Amino acid sequence: MAVELYSFKEIEKIRRACKVVVEVLEVLKRHIKPGISTYELDLIAREEVKKRGAKPAFLNYKPPFSDERFPASLCVSVNEAVVHGLPKREQVIKEGDIVSLDFGAVLDGYAGDSAITVAVGKVSPEKELLMKATKEALEEAVKVCMPGNWVSDIVDVIYKTARKYGLYPLKNLGGHGIGRKVHEEPFIPNHPETLKQEKKDYKLRQGMVLAIEPMLALGTDEISHDGDRWTVVTADGSPSAHYEYVVAVTKQGPMVLTEFSDG
Repeated sequence: MAVELYSFKEIEKIRRACKVVVEVLEVLKRHIKPGISTYELDLIAREEVKKRGAKPAFLNYKPPFSDERFPASLCVSVNEAVVHGLPKREQVIKEGDIVSLDFGAVLDGYAGDSAITVAVGKVSPEKELLMKATKEALEEAVKVCMPGNWVSDIVDVIYKTARKYGLYPLKNLGGHGIGRKVHEEPFIPNHPETLKQEKKDYKLRQGMVLAIEPMLALGTDEISHDGDRWTVVTADGSPSAHYEYVVAVTKQGPMVLTEFSDG
């Protein structure tokens, strides 16, 4: 599948979808507190995206890596859950948890996507470091989104930032192109070994729009699944954090389309 190149007019449409995503995530962030279930967060996300005239990108979406459609609008991944966390009535958030929220929206035929990790009350110093390092990996990766660089440059920056802190970028997971569809080429792994296995590197060109999403863990770079057919967890049960921005590659430099006011 070819990599899509978008005009500035189209990038503005992607930006509008991204604005909806940011607003919904900001609302969800305010609702996260001990006692709320991950299922309730999904209901809030559905209501908030509808208010803004957009549709949830993930609800009933069949991603390239699954034979099934995702039954929720929001991915909520708690502690050792890395990504694609399926909201559940029985999963209640507690003090000391870290909660990764991944949300996408479609507006006027274009998609936005972003993820943040939220600390619930006071968390351990290890979890604080994990969140800080994952956010830094994202910010450093954005800087190399320039025409003429390569996807491998993004992968290297994420890996080196993780290892600087003694943390682990998770294998077989990563970001992707985005635009008219929520998942497009190229795949942007978080680990060099995954890139090597994929045997696909891409030169960055003006008009590419990329969802970059480092996922780091405290204890391992290996993943497993928790049995609900969706939720990806760290193989050793150690905590994980996840941040994601959508970035347009332009001659003037990287243009972040989803960015938050405060970490």
